[in-house]
Amino acid sequence: MNILDKIIAHKIEEVAVRKIMLTEEEMKDCSHFTRPCFSLKKNLLAENSTGIIAEFKRRSPSKGFINQHADAGAVTKAYTQFRASGLSILTDHEFFAGNNEDLITARVNNIPILRKDFIIDPYQVTEAKAIGADVILLIASCLTIAQVKDLAAYAKELQLEVLLELHDETELDHICNEIDLVGINNRNLKTFDVDIHQSILLSKSIPSGKVTIAESGISDPSNVQLLKNAGYKGFLIGENFMKEKNPGKAFQNFVQKLHQ
Repeated sequence: MNILDKIIAHKIEEVAVRKIMLTEEEMKDCSHFTRPCFSLKKNLLAENSTGIIAEFKRRSPSKGFINQHADAGAVTKAYTQFRASGLSILTDHEFFAGNNEDLITARVNNIPILRKDFIIDPYQVTEAKAIGADVILLIASCLTIAQVKDLAAYAKELQLEVLLELHDETELDHICNEIDLVGINNRNLKTFDVDIHQSILLSKSIPSGKVTIAESGISDPSNVQLLKNAGYKGFLIGENFMKEKNPGKAFQNFVQKLHQ
């Protein structure tokens, strides 16, 4: 099994357990469930937007712990202060050392929050809304075309935006009307190799009208400019900031260089 297969196999078991612990009806009583959502799409298209979706994650399956003891509240507050267009919070525990509480903690920030996880079941969409997310991630590599459409349609019912993540041209047919944002992940989730030019290669194949986001491997402001020239409006960056002792300061420095 490759890494992605292992993650999905574990996620199926995890979701089954969570359904027993807390029902969807119980989640709908959470205070965040009726909260109006912030629009990531709107923020990325705003005239003075940095375009950066700043990610909070402690660990990756390929590199182990990146910043094991980072505080979600402090880091996301700094991201927001220094003009992140949105936040991305890893909520997978087994492989990324994240949890729902990190997203709940980050919810004090009044900008869009993407729940970064491996969503395979409508239960997780309800859960995303209940913990305060504004956007969910759907990964084409682990979903059928029909599953993407059904999960995205349910997300729209809950007023959540949907980011569809693609890795190569074979997944383009997963794009549907219910998708708000299309992300190209430069990291191969089966091998975890990274190639930033993957975003550039696929940029011309994304239907017009879909806001595009480049993900992974963005380590320098010059990468952002290169991707902007290819039509990208959003840039999901996490490890580049999280590997530093002070991720918020690293983000501030990155944004300053971006506007020099």
